[in-house]
Amino acid sequence: MQYEDYEFFLQNTAHFYQEYGSKFLAIKNKDVIGVYGTFDEALKNTLKTESPGTFLVQECLKSPDDGVVRFQGNVMPVSAKRVAFA
Repeated sequence: MQYEDYEFFLQNTAHFYQEYGSKFLAIKNKDVIGVYGTFDEALKNTLKTESPGTFLVQECLKSPDDGVVRFQGNVMPVSAKRVAFA
C-alpha cells in the first residue's frame, strides 16, 4: 500500500506544495492524514495512531526532482542513516 501512497503523492506533488508548502505529509490509503513541520514530528505524531509500515511520511517539495541528488564523476556510494534519540 505504501507504493500506492507514494504514487498518489507523486501525482499530486504540485497541488500539495501549493496547499502545504515545504511541510512533511503523513499519507495513508491515498489520504493526507497529517501535516507537520519536520520529519521527526510527522513520524512521532503519526505513530500515536497508526502502526509502523502502514503509512508514508514524505517531504512536500515543489517538484519531485527537487529531492533527487545527482553527482557527476567518480562518486562512492555512502548510506545515509537517520538516528533518533528517545
